[in-house]
Amino acid sequence: LGINYISIQYQSIIRLAHNKFQSPISIPREKSPEEDKMSKRDTVRMVEEDTMPQDYLPSYETAINEGLHQNRDSVRNDGRVDVNLDSRLATTLARFIPDFKDTNQLAQAAAAQGPPPEYFEAAERFAEQKTFPVKLNIVIQVVGSRGDVQPFIALGNELQTYGHRVRLATHDVFDDFVRKSNLEFHAIGGDPSELMAYMVKNPGLIPSLKSLKGGDIQKKRKMVKEMLEGCWRSCIEPDTQTGKPFVADAIIANPPSFAHVHCAQALGVPLHLMFTMPWSSTRAFPHPLANLKFGDKGVVDQMTANFVSYSIVEWLTWQGLGDVINDWRRTIDLEEVPFSEGPVLAESQKIPFTYCWSPALVPKPIDWPAYIDVCGFFFRDPPQYTPSPELANFLKNGPTPIYIGFGSIVIDNPEEMTKILVDAVRFTGVRAIISKGWSNLGGIESDDVLFLGDCPHEWLFANVAAVFHHGGAGTTACGLLNGRPTTIVPFFGDQPFWGDMVAIAGAGPKPIPHKQLNAQNLADAIRFCLTPEAAAAAGEVAAKMKTENGVATAAKSFHANLPLEILQCDIFPDQPAVWEFKRGKKHMKLSKRAAGVLLDHLKIGQKNMSPHETRTYIIENRRWDPVTGSASSLMSVGIGMAKGATDIVVKPIQVYHQRSKMKSAEMEDVMRSSASSDFQTPPRSPSLAPPQSDPLERPRSAGRGCGSTTGAAMRASASGLGNFFKSYGKFYLDVPMAVTEGLRVTPKLYGEKVEDRAPITDWKSGAMVGGKNFVTGIGGGFSDLFYQPYKGGRDGGAAGAAFGVGKGVMNMVTKTASGALGIVAYPAQGAYQSIRTAVKSKTRQSIAAARQAEGEYLARNTPVNIELVLQKFDEICRVSEAGKMREGNFFDFGKKNKDKDTQKVLG
Repeated sequence: LGINYISIQYQSIIRLAHNKFQSPISIPREKSPEEDKMSKRDTVRMVEEDTMPQDYLPSYETAINEGLHQNRDSVRNDGRVDVNLDSRLATTLARFIPDFKDTNQLAQAAAAQGPPPEYFEAAERFAEQKTFPVKLNIVIQVVGSRGDVQPFIALGNELQTYGHRVRLATHDVFDDFVRKSNLEFHAIGGDPSELMAYMVKNPGLIPSLKSLKGGDIQKKRKMVKEMLEGCWRSCIEPDTQTGKPFVADAIIANPPSFAHVHCAQALGVPLHLMFTMPWSSTRAFPHPLANLKFGDKGVVDQMTANFVSYSIVEWLTWQGLGDVINDWRRTIDLEEVPFSEGPVLAESQKIPFTYCWSPALVPKPIDWPAYIDVCGFFFRDPPQYTPSPELANFLKNGPTPIYIGFGSIVIDNPEEMTKILVDAVRFTGVRAIISKGWSNLGGIESDDVLFLGDCPHEWLFANVAAVFHHGGAGTTACGLLNGRPTTIVPFFGDQPFWGDMVAIAGAGPKPIPHKQLNAQNLADAIRFCLTPEAAAAAGEVAAKMKTENGVATAAKSFHANLPLEILQCDIFPDQPAVWEFKRGKKHMKLSKRAAGVLLDHLKIGQKNMSPHETRTYIIENRRWDPVTGSASSLMSVGIGMAKGATDIVVKPIQVYHQRSKMKSAEMEDVMRSSASSDFQTPPRSPSLAPPQSDPLERPRSAGRGCGSTTGAAMRASASGLGNFFKSYGKFYLDVPMAVTEGLRVTPKLYGEKVEDRAPITDWKSGAMVGGKNFVTGIGGGFSDLFYQPYKGGRDGGAAGAAFGVGKGVMNMVTKTASGALGIVAYPAQGAYQSIRTAVKSKTRQSIAAARQAEGEYLARNTPVNIELVLQKFDEICRVSEAGKMREGNFFDFGKKNKDKDTQKVLG
């Protein structure tokens, strides 16, 4: 099981490997006899039948229904998650999914859907003008191949037109690729080619024995940790080339980067996720990485099964990833994410999500909330390209060729793949351009085949008859935009998903998993793509896609989800506020530059400044009832104590092994340097020369190293002991808190509405929550004893009154108990948060120092009217004091007038 989870972890980094897309479940609906007959034909035959209406395009759910039921009892090692819907996990999760009132509406909409409807929701929500009042530092974090990075380059360039400063943080290998696009670059580590090679070798959930013996698992764990740390550095470190300070004001990321929400929580800034495959729970279709398997019990209905599949895939992914993330979170002074919260962070925190696909292929499900958008594919501006003489002559001297290429996929046997491709071309009598890619395909001479290096797809796809590729979202989009029939040979991740979408649209045959690819089925696919029907279907999709502007719509979606009302600085409204200044009755929001100017002129002091969070993320362990709440809390405390006790012994051993490896590496460096000393080397400039070390100092440094190893081992053991007593102490904090919260939310179990409590961030908020919960708990508990029977009798007669008596008694017990316990538990939790904030301050101080450094840089290097800044500061202070006097000590009578006065001061 552990190996299984570890494998899931690494596969989730590049969206889980799998070879064949097994169809998700369809939404049940009544069909006419003619429609039922049509739905049972596969996608290829539908295009070939003369009796089929040419404009008929089946819905996603209809077109893939047949495949699921044919494979419902099969178990395939295809890298996807088999979801047994009769399992205890699935049925338990299904109970917590709300029965939305629009379920019937969803089914009716699916039944009535023919061609995908035109989708203008996102376009209507955003203004046409390309402006945003605040100029931000935006970091875009991307993990993946070149095809994953390229769309975000287009997005970054679009955001620059709004006046934002944009940094793209991704793998080191894409440094030049990013900088040539006029974006700042920050390396996060990780090797995409190594990840691709691992995925192709291990497409199943369990890695091969060869990979286990070769140490691939440990290498991937180190790579994950390296990328998490790199993503954090990309948020706060200066530019590596210019040294210009940078602290992120907002984060955009794709989900496989994993560090996104944690970086945003540490900084207190907005986060926006963007991706090319469904990652948000919906009843319209299941998670593309979930293979739904229905048993004989029929416990879970089909739409609920779709919804549950997202939670299960995320839950399984978190099992392999959670320990790495939580270990890293501790290094940036964040608490561990609870076991039950990690898989659902994006949804529980209501993170805005933009999906980068064409609504002409997959419309937005109607049960997605307003902060989730479908914007269209991302396309960059076509680059200027002049073909080589070899390519130009090949295109000119014969019929239009087809294109075959697998991009950054690392194929295990490129020679065999080359032979398959060339044989299929010979069987069909066509001409082909085959991209060498990262696998360096080639080595077979043929007059009808040209093996090509790098060439922009935007230019090349306009000059071919059809395209055959691995199914990356960007490559798929480029082919369809040019109206080219497409065959997808998926390897892993979302590639089968896009293969299925192309087949549903009629623009290509069903996807061919790469392990099933041979010359014969590839030749059949080539023949299909060259039919007039396939060309017409691809042209229809292209016509719809050309009306979309995915990059521009995504940028507008990003801006529409920013909290503008709390984002602006009171001095410079075009800059984001990062500081809150409080001194007496004076209170204002300050940007980095405003704070830099005011600090330079001694108008404010650092002791009066605190971080201003434009987005707060409260990650707490939500409770369902007092029994499971107390049980899980006790288990968590027990695990923490056991881990602390184990670390007393294990951590010193780990330190010893790490130091031994370091010493071995140092000795190897010494041997290499001594071996190279016999050779003459050109002199270095003084600024680049490394510091010289005295060989006589080696023994002493080695001795100090031994001492430091012993000291480090003792400190590691002491940290384990400290963690043991910390977990023991948290027993008295966490268990009462879990019971209190469980009692407070118990009425939800029988349909009562329970208001969310305010977040507890310090001792003040803890005391306020405890006091409010005591008043509402005691008062509400006793009043429900009389109100619930009355309400039940009014709505349901005698039976309702009897049920109301039961609810009233239960409410009195749970609410009064929660109120009584909460008067202690909530303030205790607040006191703990205050103490932890005071002790764990290293990351907060580093963020403050980075922001102050950027503020000083901006104050020195950007033109600013100092007198006007100081004048505005004084005027806002006067307005603030006047507003406070009108407000009184407790009431906010003057807030509207104060806001009007502030607006007048700022013009």
